[in-house]
Amino acid sequence: MKPQPLYIFFLLHFLLLCTTALENEAPNPGGTVVFTTLGRSDYAWDVFTLPTSDPPVPSNERRITDGVSVNFNGHFTSSSPSSIFSLLHNRSLIQPPSPQAPSALQLIYVTERNGMSNIYYDAIYYGVSRNTRSRSALEIPVRVQIPLLGLEESKNRVSMKDKPSLSGENLIYVSTHEDPGEPRTSWAAVYSTHLGTGLTRRLTPHGIADFSPAVSPSGVWTAVASYGTEGWDGEVEELSTDIYVFLTRDGTHRVKVVEHGGWPCWVDDSTLYFHRKSEDQWMSVYKATFPEDKPVSTDSVTIQRVTPPGLHAFTPATSPGNHKFIAVATRRPNSSFRHIELFDTVKNEFIELTRHVSPTTHHFNPFISPDSARVGYHKCRGESNGAKTPQLLLENVKSPVPNLSLFRVDGSFPTFSPAGDRIAYVNFPGIYVVNRDGSNLRPVFPLNAFAIAWDPVRKGTVYTSAGPEFSSESTEVDIVAIDVDNVDRSYYKRLTIDGKNNAFPSPSPDGKRIVFRSGRTGYKNLYIMDAIEGEMGGLQRLTDGPWIDTMCNWSPDGDWIAFASDRHNPGSGSFELYLIHPNGTGLRRLISSGMSGRTNHPSFSPDGKLIVFTTDYGGISAEPISNPHHFGPYGEIYTIKLDGSDLKRLTHNSYEDGTPSWAPLYVNPVDVEWTKRTKCGFEDCHWLNKMGGRGTMVEPWGLTKPQCGA
Repeated sequence: MKPQPLYIFFLLHFLLLCTTALENEAPNPGGTVVFTTLGRSDYAWDVFTLPTSDPPVPSNERRITDGVSVNFNGHFTSSSPSSIFSLLHNRSLIQPPSPQAPSALQLIYVTERNGMSNIYYDAIYYGVSRNTRSRSALEIPVRVQIPLLGLEESKNRVSMKDKPSLSGENLIYVSTHEDPGEPRTSWAAVYSTHLGTGLTRRLTPHGIADFSPAVSPSGVWTAVASYGTEGWDGEVEELSTDIYVFLTRDGTHRVKVVEHGGWPCWVDDSTLYFHRKSEDQWMSVYKATFPEDKPVSTDSVTIQRVTPPGLHAFTPATSPGNHKFIAVATRRPNSSFRHIELFDTVKNEFIELTRHVSPTTHHFNPFISPDSARVGYHKCRGESNGAKTPQLLLENVKSPVPNLSLFRVDGSFPTFSPAGDRIAYVNFPGIYVVNRDGSNLRPVFPLNAFAIAWDPVRKGTVYTSAGPEFSSESTEVDIVAIDVDNVDRSYYKRLTIDGKNNAFPSPSPDGKRIVFRSGRTGYKNLYIMDAIEGEMGGLQRLTDGPWIDTMCNWSPDGDWIAFASDRHNPGSGSFELYLIHPNGTGLRRLISSGMSGRTNHPSFSPDGKLIVFTTDYGGISAEPISNPHHFGPYGEIYTIKLDGSDLKRLTHNSYEDGTPSWAPLYVNPVDVEWTKRTKCGFEDCHWLNKMGGRGTMVEPWGLTKPQCGA
């Protein structure tokens, strides 16, 4: 039988249509973005408590939270468990103990679990029998653990949650789920959510950011730290915010009561404490007293310094009607650690607490129970506290973009191999390679390095910048190629020869050339060289000018090179993203990050349609002093299309997220553990090492390196 050409044509056309339809119906993964957060993998925070009247000894300290999640910024509530249980609309999560159970220790706190931030309520019943004959089992508390905010309250939007407190039937907290629409403007705003209905009201005016809310004992007023309409100017240490007060029910009657202050807390409805840096350069706690016979304003409020010079004291906490003492976090000149202390406001003297319990651990953000009997705080639980916290190579972070998985990697400059089976990263000093499942971890380069890129053609070859980061144009930094599969010895080849700060290599998709930045002419500009012979095989200057062009990345189709530059304002420290063709044509700015803004570390998606980068576009999300050390506590991860449209924020937290890269494949959003253990090795804010007017400097322990190099 002769073939039937027309029949075959229609059959092939039908099969093609079916295949196209199946492709359109199948999931279309957007890939995987990996990034790093300075110090975050070592946090392992839990909320602990000590009595305020008993001796501060380890046997008196109690861990309140679950010993598994990252838990912090707690608040003791005065409401009874039964009243809170009756409010919650999802009561299927509640299995309270019997009515004969002893009084519960109640806590509202921030938790990071399942890849996202949320606010939980815990009721912990100590001394409840578990129907066992084991005496040790009687010491284990019964826990009721409930999420207070579901995705329905934030309309399924990913956001940071922070600084929660309970006022009647409403949860008051900070969230970053609304985009203000302006570059370098914080998304942080105060919201009120009714626990029974889930109805959420924004209390912060639109266009303004509020931090660190505190509700007065009566529940009528809420105090916040805020820039007002002026906005954030790039501060990364103590914020020059003011204290505002407004009605908790709806955010109205907003008035500035203190100029220059942060972290407010109330002792009664006419008295609050706050912190600020004093003229003698000590972080200190102050008291603001409101007038009874005239309107409240910055002119009518009385300000009094509470804590003396000689040490840093900050993030104050008090309890209703307690005029006897406050709790503060301190940094003393003879210590490298942040501790919780009580300050007797009658005798004007400190009572040290946590130093007697765990002297070489940082303690953060105290809070006091309504009856003043307990002080709470968070710290790294550590193995000494009975917690065995696994370290995560890949920590799933909830992505706001469908079909795009998002992972925090325990290492700087993380990047996947072209096959997607291995990850290279920097752990200052040196470069390491590990399988995607966390196995076969090994060092491949012993010297200080930053900015890694895999060769797309030659398997097992990575390029890096060897030398000190954040250095001048003349500093010796060179591009080297490393064979990571040479198991007998670390093999690397130097590709640049002048040592004038050659960094941020990125190979072309055909593996023939490398774009990099160099300071060889006295300015950091972009160059292209041969990938095998290095600059000895030929050198092309791509950009030329008295500015910094850096952090370059070659697109997968070879048409574009993305880079960060301050050419719009040389020497300002402000960086924006630009695109240029490899032949030097087509230069254009991709995004304008606002006055003095920073957009850095661009990386193309595998299809070349999007760029992921780190930026301060979302402003700052919390007072930096409330966290461990971060060089840039404003850093968040964003994506953008090549035409400058469709800007999307991926991460929401108050940490320093940076050095993102796009993996060549979609990785299921599931945590990947590895053999490393949490070591609680993060540091306190470096600027707190400067001790007041004397200029004393306390060296931080285990000095970490920044996660990016300019």
